[in-house]
Amino acid sequence: MAPRTCSIANALEVVGERWSLLALREVFLGSTRFDQIAANTGASRDVLTVRLKKLVASGVLEKHQYSEHPPRHEYLLTDTGRALHNVMLVLKEWGDTYVTEGPLPLVWEHSCGAVLEPRVVCAACGEEATPESLTRAAELTH
Repeated sequence: MAPRTCSIANALEVVGERWSLLALREVFLGSTRFDQIAANTGASRDVLTVRLKKLVASGVLEKHQYSEHPPRHEYLLTDTGRALHNVMLVLKEWGDTYVTEGPLPLVWEHSCGAVLEPRVVCAACGEEATPESLTRAAELTH
C-alpha cells in the first residue's frame, strides 16, 4: 500500500527539520546574518549551511550579499517564507501549552494590547477550525 499523498509531508520536506525551523524563527525575529542565526540556534556551522541552502533553493529565503570585502550574506524571507508566519505562531503556541515548563521564553503582544493566543479560523465564517468542525471535502485541484 502506498503512503497517503499529503501536503503536510510535502511541507516537511522543506521545513520539517529542527535546524530549518529554528533558522526560520531567527529570521522572523530579525536575525538575518549567518553568525547571528548560528549563535541563536546552537546549530553547527556545517548543518546550518546545509539547511539555509535548502531553504534558499526551496524559495523560502533569499540570500543577499551585504559586504564585498569580506563577502558576507544575510538571509531574508521571501513571500513564501513570510507565509509560514502563522505556522510558526501556532507551533509556538502548541509548545507553550504542551511542552514548555516554567516561564514562557517569548510572549507576543498583539497591537490590541492583549497577549497573542493564535488560532486557526475559517476565512468564510470566522469560527475556529477544530477537529470536530472539519470534514474532508471532495478533491480540489489548484
